[in-house]
Amino acid sequence: MTKNPAAGVLDRDGLSALVEVLIARGRTVIGPTVRDGAIVLAEITSADDLPFGWGTQVEAGRYRLVPRTDGAVFAHTAGPQSWKTFLHPPRERLWSAERAQDGTLSVTGDDSGQPSYAFLGVRPCDLRAITIQDRVLAGGRYPDQGYRERRTGAFLVAAECTEPGATCFCVSMGGGPAADSGFDLALTEVLDGAGHRFLVRSGSEAGQEILADLPHRPADAATRDAARVAVDEARDRMGRAMPPVDLRTLMGESLEADRWDDVAARCLTCGNCTMVCPTCFCTTTEEVTDLTGDHAERWQRWDSCFDVDFSHLHGGPVRASSRSRYRQWLTHKLSTWYEQFGSSGCVGCGRCVTWCPVGIDITEEARALHDERAGRLRHEQRKETEQ
Repeated sequence: MTKNPAAGVLDRDGLSALVEVLIARGRTVIGPTVRDGAIVLAEITSADDLPFGWGTQVEAGRYRLVPRTDGAVFAHTAGPQSWKTFLHPPRERLWSAERAQDGTLSVTGDDSGQPSYAFLGVRPCDLRAITIQDRVLAGGRYPDQGYRERRTGAFLVAAECTEPGATCFCVSMGGGPAADSGFDLALTEVLDGAGHRFLVRSGSEAGQEILADLPHRPADAATRDAARVAVDEARDRMGRAMPPVDLRTLMGESLEADRWDDVAARCLTCGNCTMVCPTCFCTTTEEVTDLTGDHAERWQRWDSCFDVDFSHLHGGPVRASSRSRYRQWLTHKLSTWYEQFGSSGCVGCGRCVTWCPVGIDITEEARALHDERAGRLRHEQRKETEQ
């Protein structure tokens, strides 16, 4: 974050110019766009590709694209993808091997180069998710070099949240609809009697340079106030919330809870929640060869702790039951992630709730575990009193 962030107001033409300037500087611009009945993240070549006039209706296990009459562009909830798709891609070639006619073997790394991304429309929950993945994948003793290169060159344009969805719960996870850090530029969409416009703030030197190249006017008090009110109101309209308890302690004291049997009876162990989660990072590797056997490649691809083979050791899987696999995911996400990376692994985006085919709600499960633990403690206290 810059010490004295520049701020201004963009109109529709200014937003178009933002895309044009980023492309002119050699950036591959990724933003939300309408495709296949959803708002998805894809490369855009013009602001016209953005989802003007489209919103979403979400619930547990339900997502619907709906038209809007106000022409808003960022008034939708998170779709099935996160920016993880581009920073930590689902499949990535690590190296190739060739066997020559004389039998010699040569191995080369995948040095095809990384794109220079500009992400347009990053929600505050996803900004936090990127920060978390930075610690996981770019830090530590064994960083993921591909992730580090893509992340180092990425330009982030945040879009503050003014209309949270029914499955959003970022506030109860310590976040919120406001973009406070981690961005190069931040946009807040304002629609009122004064027109459709965007309050824009710079968060880095690179952001200031881009803003200086855009047609904009100084930020006026009315636009600043309208943007602040819209974000503040969004903070009070979260669709869901985690129970107001220490989730780390709750998970640690609920390992034998009966509730795990209930969720196991509903969970399909399909892994959808891990695929759409913006912080899940697990991968596996696989080797592929051509029909001659002279060419081989090693690929890294996403994996999931819901896969029965994920914990397979000699003799069989460590977590063979759906109960144990769901428990592993939830307790790691909300508790043991702290021991590894110093924070929760959940940012409250609600994707796992929306895209679960049977509508399992992580906030409902946490609340049920809390209620069961509270009931167990009351029972133990009564027994002590009776003695």
